[in-house]
Amino acid sequence: MTILASAPMRVIAVCNRKGGAGKTTTSVNVAAELAALGWRVLLLDLDSQGHCAVGLGVKAQAGAACLHSLFTNPQARLLDTVRDTGLENLWLAPADQLFEHGTGVRDELLLARALADPAVAARFDLVLVDTPPSLDLLLLNALSAAHWVLVPFVPHPLSFEGVRQLMRVLFKVMSNQNPGLKLLGFLPTMAAENIRQHRATTGDVGRQYGAPRVLPGIRNDIKLAEAFAVGQPVRAYAPSSRGAQDFSALASCLTQLLA
Repeated sequence: MTILASAPMRVIAVCNRKGGAGKTTTSVNVAAELAALGWRVLLLDLDSQGHCAVGLGVKAQAGAACLHSLFTNPQARLLDTVRDTGLENLWLAPADQLFEHGTGVRDELLLARALADPAVAARFDLVLVDTPPSLDLLLLNALSAAHWVLVPFVPHPLSFEGVRQLMRVLFKVMSNQNPGLKLLGFLPTMAAENIRQHRATTGDVGRQYGAPRVLPGIRNDIKLAEAFAVGQPVRAYAPSSRGAQDFSALASCLTQLLA
C-alpha cells in the first residue's frame, strides 16, 4: 500500500532558468527516493536532451510515443508515453530528443489537461516534471500544470541570476494561469560549506526569498555523476555516498512539506 493512496496527486516542477543547476540529477534522485518511500511516482522529462532516461537506464524505443508527443500529436495520451523504469513505484515519460523547442501546439495548458485525466490521478501519487532551462512553451506548460516548484541552484552568482529570472516568470504564472502554484523550496546543489562564495550565495537566496525556503543542500559528490553513467539513481549505485545520504534527507524533508 502506498503512503498517499487516498491523497490527491501532487505535481512538482523542477526548474531553474540557468542550465547546469542540477535539475535532472535532482529530478531523477528525488523521484527514486520518494518511490522508495512508497509514493507512486511518475517522472516527466520535458527537456529534449532526454537525460532522465539516461539517469534511469531506460533505453529509447524507436517509434514509441514519448512525452513530447503531447505537443505534436493531438491524439496522444499521457499514459501512452509512460514506461516502466525497473524500479518499484517509479515510471518515466521520456523526452523526444528530436523535438525542436519552439515548435508544437501553442497551448500553455496542454500538460495541465493531460494530467487532469482521472486515470493518471488514479495511478500516481506524485508527478515530477524535469524542465528545460529555456523560457518557452514547455516551461510554461510545466508551471501551469504544477502545484509546487522546486528550484535547484548551484551556489554561484550566475545560478542565483537564473533563480531571479525564474521567480519573475513564476510570479507571472501565479498571477494568471495558475494562481494555486506554490514554491516548495530552493535546493543548493554541488554545495560546499567550506567555500565562502557558496555560503554567501545560499545566504543571498535566503535573505531575498526567505531562509525557511532554503532546503537541505546536496553536497558535491562524484558518485552522482558515476550513477548517471551507469543508468542508476545514486541510492542504488552508491547507497552510502554523500549524494545518497543528502537525497534521502531531502526526500524526508519534502514528504513533510507535501503532507
